[in-house]
Amino acid sequence: MPRTVVVTGASSGIGAALSGLLAERGDQVLGVDLAGSDVDADLSTPHGRAAAAEEVGKRTGHVDAVVTCAGTSNPGEAMVTVNYFGSTEFIEALQPLLAKSESPRVVLVGSISGTQPNDPAVVEACLRGDEQAALTAAREAIADNRALQLYPSSKSAIAQWARRTSVSAGWADAGIAVNVVAPGVVRTPMTDELFADPKMKAVMDKAVPMPLHGYAAAEDVARVLVYFADAATTHITGQVVYVDGGAEATLRPAAHY
Repeated sequence: MPRTVVVTGASSGIGAALSGLLAERGDQVLGVDLAGSDVDADLSTPHGRAAAAEEVGKRTGHVDAVVTCAGTSNPGEAMVTVNYFGSTEFIEALQPLLAKSESPRVVLVGSISGTQPNDPAVVEACLRGDEQAALTAAREAIADNRALQLYPSSKSAIAQWARRTSVSAGWADAGIAVNVVAPGVVRTPMTDELFADPKMKAVMDKAVPMPLHGYAAAEDVARVLVYFADAATTHITGQVVYVDGGAEATLRPAAHY
């Protein structure tokens, strides 16, 4: 039976690849992006998130799955406002529509970067739901030349939010599975500049070694997102699944599982 799936960041990269795969299956895809999608919205602001959720509600009486692909890799405040709150607050706003589905699923796009050094103040503020405090901490990191910690901070917070939320009231007890798919290095428009810079590419290769098949295509990650959004995937929740060519297994001890 066709499912109604909301995909953020649907206009490019992993979001576009996912939208295509879902459409091929016959699912109804409601894309959310800044422009050119089914729902045009700015997920970097509380108003934009609320407006996007409201528009989704106008278009459908229930949501079978939400997949949050929207994000940025450019060091800055958007890593707090888009990467974290643009996912978590949007998902929370759609919880009533998810609860109306017979098999609701939430999948967040995380990152192998979430395992790397981060800014604890940013992570803690995000997990408290205090966006202003998280922004203040992010600005301090930028001023202190630690802007590169913001991406891992946002993705660590995403993973922790998902694990905590997955077993909270209104989620597992409502049948809503919540999981994270964490890619390694993916070839998308968002990473084109990194690949074009030999020095950044060398840093990236060292930070995220991918012995199995190397860099991923957007479709490689999208296929795993489809699996976690599917109605048949019934008993998995609170998990962070790395689609990283073995990077996480390379970088962390085997005893860490």
